[in-house]
Amino acid sequence: MTKNAPIQYPQTATVDVTDDYHGRTVADPYRWLEDVESEETAAWVSQQNKVTQAYLDKLPSRKPMRDKLEQLWNYSRTGLPVRRGDRYFFSHNDGLQNQSILYTAPADIASDQLSEKRTVLIDPNTLSEDGTVALGSWRPSDDGKLLAYSIADGGSDWRTWHVRNAETGEDTDDVVKWSKFSGVAWTPNSDGFYYARYAEPVEGEELTGTNENQMLYLHRLGTPQSEDVLVYSRPDEPQWGFSPSVTENERYLVIENWKGTEPKTQIFLRDLQNDDAPVRPIITGFDADYRFVAAVESTLYFLTDLDAPRRRVIAIDVADHLSDPDAMHEVDRSTWKSIIGETDDTLEDVSLLGDTIYASYLSDALSKIVRYSREGQRIGEVTLPGKGSAGGFGGRSDATETFFSFSNYVTPPSIHRVNVATGESELWLRPEVPFNVNDYVTEQVFCESKDGTRVPILITRHRDSNNDGNNRTLLYAYGGFNISLTPSYSPAVAAWLDSGGVYAVANLRGGGEYGSAWHEDGMRLKKQNVFDDFIASAEYLINTGITRSDKLAIRGGSNGGLLVGAVMAQRPDLFGACLPAVGVMDMLRYHKFTIGWAWATEYGSSDEEDQIDNLLSYSPLHNLKPGTCYPATLVTTADRDDRVVPGHSFKFAAALQAAQSCDNPTLIRIETRAGHGAGTPTSKKIDEYADLWSFLIENLQ
Repeated sequence: MTKNAPIQYPQTATVDVTDDYHGRTVADPYRWLEDVESEETAAWVSQQNKVTQAYLDKLPSRKPMRDKLEQLWNYSRTGLPVRRGDRYFFSHNDGLQNQSILYTAPADIASDQLSEKRTVLIDPNTLSEDGTVALGSWRPSDDGKLLAYSIADGGSDWRTWHVRNAETGEDTDDVVKWSKFSGVAWTPNSDGFYYARYAEPVEGEELTGTNENQMLYLHRLGTPQSEDVLVYSRPDEPQWGFSPSVTENERYLVIENWKGTEPKTQIFLRDLQNDDAPVRPIITGFDADYRFVAAVESTLYFLTDLDAPRRRVIAIDVADHLSDPDAMHEVDRSTWKSIIGETDDTLEDVSLLGDTIYASYLSDALSKIVRYSREGQRIGEVTLPGKGSAGGFGGRSDATETFFSFSNYVTPPSIHRVNVATGESELWLRPEVPFNVNDYVTEQVFCESKDGTRVPILITRHRDSNNDGNNRTLLYAYGGFNISLTPSYSPAVAAWLDSGGVYAVANLRGGGEYGSAWHEDGMRLKKQNVFDDFIASAEYLINTGITRSDKLAIRGGSNGGLLVGAVMAQRPDLFGACLPAVGVMDMLRYHKFTIGWAWATEYGSSDEEDQIDNLLSYSPLHNLKPGTCYPATLVTTADRDDRVVPGHSFKFAAALQAAQSCDNPTLIRIETRAGHGAGTPTSKKIDEYADLWSFLIENLQ
């Protein structure tokens, strides 16, 4: 089976199911594939995987590509150190380990002493034979003696929390289940932690049932979960969720209250110095996004986009508010103070270290770090190693050092240590990679979208490549949920570049690169702007001679999978190959599964009459037209994805195979014992990218 040989696809049964959406009758012939636990769906998955694997196994570039990926992945990489007490906590992967190991080491040691003086704290590779049980998030207590950590099984979003003694390496008896979309916050004396959870799901619906009514609990160490104390819940608001933080001065529990995926929050507070203190609102109305930064005595600092689409920092003194026992309303806004005002750059993150605020900005999707005094006076910038992404700058307010990582598409993440007081940085650790980064260059260009909006594209290529239209080119984007795409190193991208490919990333509306206005211009009734931006980016790559349509592929995951599905339906002539991953493909029913209801603020839902025509205009599943020649397509999903349930991809692949009018392959690859992406073992990543890149090489000739 080669590009031009017809493929015998499995026969997919259809059912006579229709729905009425505000007077519009819509057929759903593949509804049965939504039941991902049924024997019929399991048989369909097996048959599809068999056809797909037979195709991929015959590709001449697959084995050499897998060998190259394994070589490029085999490099030592270390996560940013987190200092608590007298020790560092950090992750490390020797190269091809399925999961990174969490280590501790004495604080203040030099980086060249790490491997000699480190101690294994948690090795997730021992938790399963196939590497599919992963370490989720983790948080040390303030003194560094205990570690709360979560375990993710087979790619699911569900997390089970445990506690490990960092000095002995032994677990306590504490086990907390059914947590999802939540970190933890240690109590002031580290005798317990706050966390958010859902009710235990109905048996058989763990991966598909709706996630509503999140509850905030306090777990005391040494007690069973059944005795955990309910701190806050709102059954009258089933779509509310809660993220806890405890201020370093041990005075307050700060609760960030979110609603769906819309970046608008409320803030609640509990006075921890008074055992009987209620949870009280201090910011209400869901009028903007408020992210807790730090507390100094009774003053709380927040990062917000209130009256500032590109964000600013404000301070709120809560002392008078809390002294009024009847104040169950927000703090008087006339007392709020602006500390750092809005600039032309987008303020992404803020940390308060000592008396210095470290502010991480994006300037045309590239990092810039600015230091301010606690009162908001600009001190200067932190010098970065080049143009790319800098992340980190974490630590307690009494920290004398902090760390950041720096990377771009041809630079693996290097770790730098910063003197908090002076802002001066030094290289602390740089990985050696089997890839000649100097052979490649990244340039930023701008294209013009349909309505004249300037859209940035970062293009990485071999420095000797020509604009003769002959370059195999992969265009990647996301365009949603206020998420910013910034440059980062990936062994997979390195392998694509090494094979002669060009890698382009477009920063579309819907993302967060230019603040909340940029995001809102790609939401709900304006979602078509995102697709127009992506199409304009593709046309730019063609018009400038970098590539041509039959050598251009597009890729995106999750909301980016929706993006790929939508534009390939709108412009099948524009692309040679398409790779939609774990995509939201049925825009009429996405909100009926797991956390899908939360995306209605981003997309609108079919329950809203004023949204239905817009959703129907771009829903990938509903815009495939029989008799059309679609590009070569490899849909990817996973059987345990409980974020975007795999039924989306199943239905889309079935409809695409039925609609395809030419010999371009339309295949689906369904990973087992994997989810939406987080925690996927290294071996599975290598296998998947070997399939993806060899599929592109075959079909972009």
